[in-house]
Amino acid sequence: MSNERWGTDLSLLTDLVNQSDRNKGEDLKIQKRPETNNFDLATYSQAENLSQALLMRFLTPMGELAVLGHPTYGSRLYELVGERNVQRTHNRAKMFVLQALADEVRVAQVLKITVQQNQRDRTRMDINISLKAIHSDTPLNLVFPFFLA
Repeated sequence: MSNERWGTDLSLLTDLVNQSDRNKGEDLKIQKRPETNNFDLATYSQAENLSQALLMRFLTPMGELAVLGHPTYGSRLYELVGERNVQRTHNRAKMFVLQALADEVRVAQVLKITVQQNQRDRTRMDINISLKAIHSDTPLNLVFPFFLA
């Protein structure tokens, strides 16, 4: 895969495997460039860039960026805060994730989404996503822990 197809972006999230809604990003990071031994802003490219883009979409409440010209960017997961961790809430979470994924042009096909209560924290739902990105035959898998409390 070339970077042109997937894009490159600044690194904003620390955990692309289990990014939580309780840790919505932090300051920009720097990294040492091996070719020059100088420091530069850290970036994500290829599958990591897509993972970060999807997680940022889930972390952003729908409509929050409307004043910047992006009224449909984000997800409606924030509407679930305060709800009980039951099947009805899991179904709504799945629907909200599907809506958010539909707006990402780099997602070719959603293969599977499961939502389940975390075994150790009854206020947490684990949203497991498997999808096929454009120009790729390898599935991309994400886990998004979402806290209802």
